Amino acid sequence: MKNKADVIIVGGGIIGSSVAYHLLADGFAGRIIVFEKDPSYAYASTPRSAGGIRQLFTTAVNIQMSRYSLQVYRNFSKSMTIGSETFEVDLKQRGYLFLATPSMMPHFKKHLKLQHQNGVSPEWLGKKELLGLIPELDTRDLAGGLYCAESGYLDPYTAMQGFIKNAKHLGAEYMYEEVDRFLAEEGRIKGVQLKDGRAFFAPVVVNCAGAWASGLSSKAGLPLPVIPVPRRIFMFDVEKPLAKPLPLTMDPTGVYFRHEGRKIIAGYGEEEKPAIDFSWKRSEFEEQIWPVLAGRIPNFEKVKVERGWAGLYDYNTADHNAIIGEHPEMKGYFVAFGFSGHGMQQAPAVGKGLSDLIRTGKYETIDLTPLRVERFAENDLVTEDAIY
Repeated sequence: MKNKADVIIVGGGIIGSSVAYHLLADGFAGRIIVFEKDPSYAYASTPRSAGGIRQLFTTAVNIQMSRYSLQVYRNFSKSMTIGSETFEVDLKQRGYLFLATPSMMPHFKKHLKLQHQNGVSPEWLGKKELLGLIPELDTRDLAGGLYCAESGYLDPYTAMQGFIKNAKHLGAEYMYEEVDRFLAEEGRIKGVQLKDGRAFFAPVVVNCAGAWASGLSSKAGLPLPVIPVPRRIFMFDVEKPLAKPLPLTMDPTGVYFRHEGRKIIAGYGEEEKPAIDFSWKRSEFEEQIWPVLAGRIPNFEKVKVERGWAGLYDYNTADHNAIIGEHPEMKGYFVAFGFSGHGMQQAPAVGKGLSDLIRTGKYETIDLTPLRVERFAENDLVTEDAIY
């Protein structure tokens, strides 16, 4: 029947499409319907992100997810080709750099040990090594920096489109309609009801609605500690170009910056106020970001802001990490949201993990159990220090 499926996925962005793609690529033979309310993807979070992909996390599960996903993105254009259509995500492995003041050193050295234990090979750079990486850098207040050379940044829009088109190619059906609520009976998910009143039924529903996911879950009486939080990015040009391409660089203040072609993009960790807000103001750059940039690199004293934009984090207020897995209070209801800015870079691992869990009832490729829904009730939070 037209309104029945085996799996319904709510949210057709990079997370939902990765789940759909991996299920079908792994041999799932059932019908998958993906509901996405924004057919243009104009307000999807992924295309509005900075596109960073890093492994410098402080928890084993995040490191493992990012290592898995990096390998996928390295081979993305080859493995995701459909006929003559390729998806070149333009992965630039220029590195990921966390600058550190003297007071931050003990934490960074501890993180370095954990990262080595999980197969990541970052290195600690002193001031001389930092200047070798970014010759213009002002290092007077720095003790050094933690640097991972194989990380970097990519084109997030193409990564999202690669998963969408491959999921469709394998048979996933996309309906560009808005889901209003979940349908359930006696502790089991039954399907979804759309804004126009139509109902669609499936024994498995996966909530991948990003910044809107927690609202849907709360409507079903299953609230989770996730709020939508705007994050703004600015693109600017400099009068005097830098000598070398930048790694994605995180300043101790929380301001980050990287090259985007010949331009620079920058953002910062804003206050966690819940809002669905896509506005931006030039004054935010001038007041919050520019003073930090100009103090860190003299070339940034004279800049021309060309544009800005805002995207939404699905921000987990409890421990800043994704919530993934079947909800213990609703059979067949799976969640994958709360990424707090890490969704694009972790999407391949999430899709593969949920494919395993939905098809076989357990994680086989990568163990995402630490990110389970139950961790909040169990007070077993996944505390991540590097949450930017």
